[in-house]
Amino acid sequence: MRNPLLMGAMALALALAAPGAPVAQTRTNPSLAGADLLAALRAGGYILYFRHADTDWSQKDTPGMNFDDCAVQRNLADKGREHARQIGDAIRALDIPIGPVLASPLCRTMETAVLAFGRADKTPAVVEQRGAPATPERYAALRTLLSTPVAPAANTVIVGHAYPYYSLVGGQYLEEGEADVVRPRGADFEVVARVGLKQWRDLATAPAGR
Repeated sequence: MRNPLLMGAMALALALAAPGAPVAQTRTNPSLAGADLLAALRAGGYILYFRHADTDWSQKDTPGMNFDDCAVQRNLADKGREHARQIGDAIRALDIPIGPVLASPLCRTMETAVLAFGRADKTPAVVEQRGAPATPERYAALRTLLSTPVAPAANTVIVGHAYPYYSLVGGQYLEEGEADVVRPRGADFEVVARVGLKQWRDLATAPAGR
């Protein structure tokens, strides 16, 4: 079955893939936090871009690896598996609606998504590409996904890697298990918050906005 988000993203691909297309920038101070962030996420229309949860760094990705063969990849550590479950539990406890869940086809990203959200569609646009020049155009397909508007009443989750996202956004790398909250704007996107497990839990006690 074709994913509706991916189908919608194709309509923007040519324009956004062109050199010089707008690139979002991270914010030194998030534009949404606390109760305002929680209210926005409950209303939907955002993208939650996660870096996969904690991995076993004694393992290495094999060049040219088969994405379905977990034995030749860096995989989640037990800590990462528990971290992913706790992230999903925290988001469900906040009553944040989740729509499509997309993930890089590597084992660590798919497992993070499934443990946190119970499902995931493999999405090649999120895969880290090795050996090519580090330019935003290299990840035009990911930029298209992040720029494609999300219908209200739910949020889209993308579970991917640190470097492709950093190549588009700059700033500071996402830690393992950390997420940026992204507002798609059609031609580009805006990062409005960065959230780790502690921040997800803190949102449950965020004071009401004025």
